[in-house]
Amino acid sequence: MTRDLTPVYDVVGVGFGPANLALAIAIEEYNESAAPGEELTAVFLEKQPSFGWHRGMLIPDATMQVSFLKDLATMRNPASRFGFVPYLHDRGRLVDFINHKVLFPSREEFHDYLQWAANGVDHLVRYGLEVTAIRPAGQAGPVVEVDVAALGGDGVESEAVTYRARNLVLGTGLVPRLPEGIESSERLWHSSEFLHRLAGLRTSSPRRFVVAGAGQSAAEIADHLHRTYESAEVVAVHTRYGYSPADDSPYANRIFDPEAVDLYHGADREVRRKLMDYHRNTNYGVVDMDLIEELYRRSYQEKVRGEQRLRIMGASQLTSVEEGTDEVRVQVRNLATGETEALTADAVVYATGYTEPDPARLLGELNAACERDEDGRLRVHRDYRVHTGPEVEAAVYLMGGTEHSHGITANLLSMAAVRAGEICDSLAARRRSDRRAPVAARG
Repeated sequence: MTRDLTPVYDVVGVGFGPANLALAIAIEEYNESAAPGEELTAVFLEKQPSFGWHRGMLIPDATMQVSFLKDLATMRNPASRFGFVPYLHDRGRLVDFINHKVLFPSREEFHDYLQWAANGVDHLVRYGLEVTAIRPAGQAGPVVEVDVAALGGDGVESEAVTYRARNLVLGTGLVPRLPEGIESSERLWHSSEFLHRLAGLRTSSPRRFVVAGAGQSAAEIADHLHRTYESAEVVAVHTRYGYSPADDSPYANRIFDPEAVDLYHGADREVRRKLMDYHRNTNYGVVDMDLIEELYRRSYQEKVRGEQRLRIMGASQLTSVEEGTDEVRVQVRNLATGETEALTADAVVYATGYTEPDPARLLGELNAACERDEDGRLRVHRDYRVHTGPEVEAAVYLMGGTEHSHGITANLLSMAAVRAGEICDSLAARRRSDRRAPVAARG
């Protein structure tokens, strides 16, 4: 079943995670103050049936690693009604939160905030639609409009819909990364699906879990399993000697400032590489110091009691993983000595991070017009717009996948509000320019 084309939107957003949610909010607030006829028309397409953000890692008591002030709006517009403080007031918890004296809310609370904000702009979102293709709209001359094809339905009867846009914003999020040859299954999980898979574990009395990875998610999972299953052994395996602390000192945190994006984008390739190497320990493969100390304290107390239920196997890696009917058989190799230990576990959890998706598959015919650098990565303007050849006038903006051009904040919440404002301003400027352009010049 196919429906006629919808009207032409100023922008169609693909995906509706926090990044595109922040953009929807920025557009909503822009339209509230725009002159009549200058409003931006927008629609966001999301394959999930409702808003959700890393639901598989909403571990009780896990906290955010960014300040509540780095919400979806405050750094762009401190007076926004979509900020975390207005959310607290609306929920009746503002005074309680102030008395709590924290900068970092729980992940559960921040997810509730995101849902609350998403409800405020739900008229801009179409849930349950998976984008399948992006094509030129078919007009002669330069491509000034694109068609975004999507498929929705209940799995029995599908409906194909198409949205036409002058501009695109791709916010499809990151892709979970598993080691080569490993596929998600009943007993082999990526951290992104941790709580969902754990709830479906067949046994109520597991004997052992193996957790691969050395970052924040790996440490949180090891902590949660150790606290939840009091008779189970938790084996943490990683190639580092131990967990490394995140550098969240004030000067290092400047890498997350809006001004840092200007500096990074304007720097040459070698400087960008050095900056990334210098500051990777603010975000990648590192753990909050409080959690490191808690895990060490717990492990030490077990040694005092003559037991070892929390094992940290540093400088080690999984070399073999074989899933059976009732267990997983693994081989763990010590990188320093070469010695190998065989273990059986009820489940193996891979907290092995994520990769940035290449938008080439979605862009289809448009991909050939997108310019790439010497490493094959998309060239991106400062306003997050992909460099395209003259044959494409419609703009393609990236929400994520710009770490090589805009720095470490590309896939983080820290810049969500400011980035959304910059893209909204760019869209508004393009709309004004388009309205002033002679009809003949637009093809």
